[in-house]
Amino acid sequence: MRINLPAVASTGRPTGSAANRPLASLSLIVLLSSLASSIANVGLPALAQVFNASFANVQWVVIAYLLSVTALVVSAGRLGDQMGRRRLLLAGIWLFTAASVLCGLAPSLGWLIAARAVQGIGAAVMMALTLALAGETAPKAKTGSAMGFLGTMSAVGTAMGPVLGGLLIAGFGWRFMFVINLPLGLLAVWLASRYLPQDATLPKTRRIRFDVPGAVLLAVTLVAYALAMTTVRDESVLLLLLTATAVGLGLFLWVESRTVAPLIRLSLFRQAVFSRGFAMSALVTTVMMSTLVVGPFYLDGALGLSPVLTGLVMSAGPAAAALAGVPSGLMVDRFGATPMTVCGLAAMLAGAMLLSILSGTWGIPGYVAPLMCLTAGFALFQAANNTAVLANTGPQQRGVISGLLNLSRNLGFITGATVMGAVFAWTMVNAQVTAPEAVAAGMRMTFAVASALILAAIFIASLKRDSSTD
Repeated sequence: MRINLPAVASTGRPTGSAANRPLASLSLIVLLSSLASSIANVGLPALAQVFNASFANVQWVVIAYLLSVTALVVSAGRLGDQMGRRRLLLAGIWLFTAASVLCGLAPSLGWLIAARAVQGIGAAVMMALTLALAGETAPKAKTGSAMGFLGTMSAVGTAMGPVLGGLLIAGFGWRFMFVINLPLGLLAVWLASRYLPQDATLPKTRRIRFDVPGAVLLAVTLVAYALAMTTVRDESVLLLLLTATAVGLGLFLWVESRTVAPLIRLSLFRQAVFSRGFAMSALVTTVMMSTLVVGPFYLDGALGLSPVLTGLVMSAGPAAAALAGVPSGLMVDRFGATPMTVCGLAAMLAGAMLLSILSGTWGIPGYVAPLMCLTAGFALFQAANNTAVLANTGPQQRGVISGLLNLSRNLGFITGATVMGAVFAWTMVNAQVTAPEAVAAGMRMTFAVASALILAAIFIASLKRDSSTD
């Protein structure tokens, strides 16, 4: 009997078709987590009606998931580094899938919110470890392509969520928004079990030293910040949560500087490739959130589009990101991560400036063309930035670094939803013009600020680098 062994490069990584199998399994995991992030939004009106609840209450179906992911994604990455990434990833998929079923069976809104929080724990593990395993299993010369493909799958999941959710609610009811994850989750478990490389066997004498105080402090700090940015309207409560965020961050840094096995080695932030990559990621995702927060108001209030047409126009952004993902990865492999990071940011800057300049003048084309330029540039930036950071990461740190990259994105999204929304609202209120013109003025100001944030990211990218390489 002839046995065909997968080709393995001198680095120990699989090559050829053998390298595509792990990537295929990881891509489905990315699709699942991004789909779960976006699919519930479209179901909020139906949930409010079914459970006879206010929008403020049903909004916790989305917030609970976001809080779990944000609070635990770094800890999940660190735990994967210690106990085995494949092992923990499989546990995360099982938890995510089981929680999805519990969401579908929910007899009350409280049950659904709790199940979504548990689903977010599983998603945090999935998000943290897919990037790490992609960096570990992909041939080094093809790391950019792997990151680009995962970016495509993330964009596809984000774009599919509202459409698929709407179809499932209309055809089968709201429960199927969550139950759909059962067959997909089982398929992801099977693919991951079959194609992801086995974890190294841990010595029986080795003791896993997980930084529980640091993990708890970081989670509390991030939850306080996320709540302050997403739910609080009372100024005294907002001040209290922001104070708790600052105190929690200070305590976390103090604990991390003194523990033997910290959750995050603070020396990471002295490495130029990582610290700059983290900062740039937070800045550009703040900008990307502007399109989701401000875009619908502009299309409705300034251009007068129907909800259906608004949704179709907004889908141009995720579509451009999905189409640009794989070519972006190929460009990173061909030309290097650093130049492509700058190129991606330059494309984003062009898109943001055009959105600021053309708002209220060129109608739908004046929105769609810059939006596609912005999102395609974001896809290129993501592929390049993730490649640069993970390529300069040691094997024992890939999980926590991947978790931090995901955290930077979440912090950008959370901040963008609040800050950029506030810029838009403030400009509209103070514009002494008619309502459609005020909306267009808010759009122009929002993306003028967005352009400034991208310029800051370009400045960070252009700083002279140390001995790090692509």
